[in-house]
Amino acid sequence: MTGDTTVAELVQRQWGDHRTGLRHEDLVLSHHQVASGAAARAALLADLLPRGAEPHLGILLDNTPEFPLWISAAALAGAAVAGINPTRRGAELARDILHTDCRVLVTERAHLPLLDGLELPGVRLLVTGPDNPDYAALLAPYEGAKPGEAAALSGRPVRPDSRLLLYFTSGSTGAPKAAICSQGRLAAAGASLVAHFGVRQDDVHYICMPMFHGNAVIADWAPALAAGASVALRRRFSASGFLPDVREYGATYFTYVGRAVQYLLATPRRDDDRAHSLRLGFGTEAGAVDAARFEERFGVRLVEGYGSSEGGAAVQRTPGTPRGAVGRAAPGDDLAVVDPSTGEECEAARFSAEGRLLNGDRAIGELVNRGRNPFEGYWRNPEADAARVRGGWYWTGDLFFRDADGFLYFAGRTDDRLRVDSENLAAAVIENILARWDAAAGVAVYAVPDPVAGDQVMSALALRDDTAFDAAAFGAFLAAQSDLGTKMAPRFVRIVRRLPVTATNKIHRAALRRESFRCSDPVWWRPAGEATHYRLLTGEDVAALLREYETHDRASLLDR
Repeated sequence: MTGDTTVAELVQRQWGDHRTGLRHEDLVLSHHQVASGAAARAALLADLLPRGAEPHLGILLDNTPEFPLWISAAALAGAAVAGINPTRRGAELARDILHTDCRVLVTERAHLPLLDGLELPGVRLLVTGPDNPDYAALLAPYEGAKPGEAAALSGRPVRPDSRLLLYFTSGSTGAPKAAICSQGRLAAAGASLVAHFGVRQDDVHYICMPMFHGNAVIADWAPALAAGASVALRRRFSASGFLPDVREYGATYFTYVGRAVQYLLATPRRDDDRAHSLRLGFGTEAGAVDAARFEERFGVRLVEGYGSSEGGAAVQRTPGTPRGAVGRAAPGDDLAVVDPSTGEECEAARFSAEGRLLNGDRAIGELVNRGRNPFEGYWRNPEADAARVRGGWYWTGDLFFRDADGFLYFAGRTDDRLRVDSENLAAAVIENILARWDAAAGVAVYAVPDPVAGDQVMSALALRDDTAFDAAAFGAFLAAQSDLGTKMAPRFVRIVRRLPVTATNKIHRAALRRESFRCSDPVWWRPAGEATHYRLLTGEDVAALLREYETHDRASLLDR
């Protein structure tokens, strides 16, 4: 979905609006001051970006006011922003900056050590911050510029199709791909969420997810900008700081990704957990169980949405959406769940009276968009473009199943599919079941190779504070789950203090798969022939398993 409005126009609308527009720690800026600050930076950018080069700047910052100010400045100047992930290191970090053709890199003193020793030819470093007099002096000649004047200085046309964001996908394998987002698509996404959630000017959007990732910018900042609502920034996500921030800022809306909701639920309960102004949380991968726990404890509804980061497909929650479902296809999308090996549409999901998915091996497939979609490609990566759009369809890379009424259910990434005893399983389905166990604070399910053929199910469990793993209780819990299929019970259970996550709080399954059962954490397992009886995996057990892999010439699969 790409509209006729540009982000630059939305920034200019803030001019003259003296209501609170942005808060961060002790700093308070009005909407007018935000627009003024963006104009000054846009005017500076017109001088910093070399003529004839790609008008790209990288932003290597935590969630400080400089981040939205520079996105706004880029919009005014017809430039594009690449969000640079500060958890990347060395050659990988340099690769991200150079791959996106950044001519200017905006950073802060705290991140300067990350750049030590990196070869970044042609990249000008701009160190921001109130404690940097050089930065203040650099900006000073441009203070007082108006948004329209600053836009004219760049000499670049600003249109809805003008490139604005180059944001890296958060995949944990291979080099990240930089997805392109235009001004029109970002503005339209913001307007769509304003309409869907009834965002008002007096709302306060709390941004605690990292702004180098698409979630915070597209789902949190953009609707605030479109509605004229204010924004409150948290430098980095903090579970313990979440409610104090919400109360201080009067926040009404926030977004989340991955394990953030689990971290909030793991904080100690307090009598005043419901004493706040929040009315809505919007995000992905919280899971139905944790979403219900969150609403029961904090009194806040979580809306699980789905939108491909690249913009190629969207699922919207509508009235009557069943428990566990994400929703139906957004208007204009022709979504289908297909078998990627044949391209044929999968059969509708069938459920038992208890809600158990009965035909997962035939109902789970990859979600595709067969209609027009606003996917704008990856930056200089034609191979990735071709993999994403095949046969005229947009392939999301995500697993779903669909019920007879057209409601869609998320079942994980395509690389989270498991094949156990010739039956296809989806990690997210099993995770949702295991998350019901009261002792579990976090759950990850992933495939490890079977010594003979296919996969075995392995789970990593983070337990609630002061809780030890009780193998008998866990086995009894599994036996009591009516929707746990006969192939779904984990063969291996790894007990971790905390689940490993990517920089965007998504489970780092690639790392878990690589370590498999050969890790330093305690691992419990079910020997062959056992249904739900677990015992501790010993060194002798590991040696015996490895011999079995060697016998069947599958030991190399453990290292992938």
